[in-house]
Amino acid sequence: MSIDVRAVADLGPDERAALFDRNAGIEAIRDDVREIVDRVREEGDVAVREFTEEFDGVTVGNLEITDACERAVDEIDDELLEAIEMAIANVREFHEAQLPEDWRREFDDGRELGRRFRPLDRVGAYVPGGTAAYPSSAIMTVVPATVAGVDHVSVVTPPAEEVNPVTLAAIHLAGADAVYSVGGAQAIGALAYGTETVTRVQKIVGPGNRWVTAAKAEVRGDVEIDFLAGPSEIVVIADETADPDVVAADLVAQAEHDPNAPVVAITNDEATAEAVAAAVDEQAGAREREDVIREAVANDASGVLLARSMSEAILFTEEYAPEHLTIVADDDEAIVERIDSAGSVFLGPHTPVAAGDYASGTNHVLPTNGGAKVTGGLSVETFLRSTTVQRLSRDGLAEIGETITTLAEAEGLEAHAESVRVRLEEDENETTSD
Repeated sequence: MSIDVRAVADLGPDERAALFDRNAGIEAIRDDVREIVDRVREEGDVAVREFTEEFDGVTVGNLEITDACERAVDEIDDELLEAIEMAIANVREFHEAQLPEDWRREFDDGRELGRRFRPLDRVGAYVPGGTAAYPSSAIMTVVPATVAGVDHVSVVTPPAEEVNPVTLAAIHLAGADAVYSVGGAQAIGALAYGTETVTRVQKIVGPGNRWVTAAKAEVRGDVEIDFLAGPSEIVVIADETADPDVVAADLVAQAEHDPNAPVVAITNDEATAEAVAAAVDEQAGAREREDVIREAVANDASGVLLARSMSEAILFTEEYAPEHLTIVADDDEAIVERIDSAGSVFLGPHTPVAAGDYASGTNHVLPTNGGAKVTGGLSVETFLRSTTVQRLSRDGLAEIGETITTLAEAEGLEAHAESVRVRLEEDENETTSD
């Protein structure tokens, strides 16, 4: 299985649908997920333990493993510990720069208006785990919450007979307050509704498989979520100056995530398109997850696309709204200025997506399936709520009073209008009596 080169202008309706109508593949399992979530809501820890044994094949003792995460720091080698600490420091530094400041402003007409920001009280983060190690997901979900000032950060991570200590250590070092050994849809249900052990939260964030995504869709409304995410995806815009091996390396890197991961390169240069396709085939054969990569690059949502111009490549990318966008072109700044919809952008030949995945400081929890058209990735703002504040002087109310009463009466809300008049009339009466 290899990646195809196709002309954008020649794409048929079915091909365009495969590229643009991506989805997380959750509808087929919604009924099963609803049953899991409902049972967790009703039965708490009992249901969590039963589903953990059924789906993970693990009999869990204590669901809470906060102490085990702290001990795991001593179980990993110094090189890993240093890498985790550096990544945390970079992610913290980037997210601290996002902290908004409260503000108040006095206007000349007697209005004083402002906005203030406060963190959520309790949030939950899903961190993939089990026997696999995903320390980066712990860092990307927990650190922004702690920077925002969230009072209590709960983490759920799938169990295993021997849970990988790297993930556990990263969860502790990132600053989680409580950690639970539970994964899948049952973990989302536990965070959303609480159990005897798991603390109920106000918002759930973090990546997961389609069962996790479907569960987030199911509980949305009872609890806030970040967004629904599907398999990892990438678009690479390249021109004739791009090194085909560099372009191919980013495609292959995303393809190794999942056989359903869409990976797309688009260029206005035919020779570059052919060279990228050949490089993907060569590099895939040298990777440990070759089977996964080849399945991903061969699916209908992947390909190397030949555009008639860079403008056509840009229009395609804007419509696609990729989770990851890499631009390897001579005038990358001009190109990125014309694109509004992308989760995270990687500029130049020395900026692999892997940098953002692990250690540059930006967040790798990003919208997929075109979600970048309406939202951004995980950030400090994800964990904040804002409140507007206002104070009017007597003159300030008088200045806008007629505007308020006119609009209120137009809407048939007489009491709204009277709430203004009573204040102004009282002030007039006091002035008259004086």
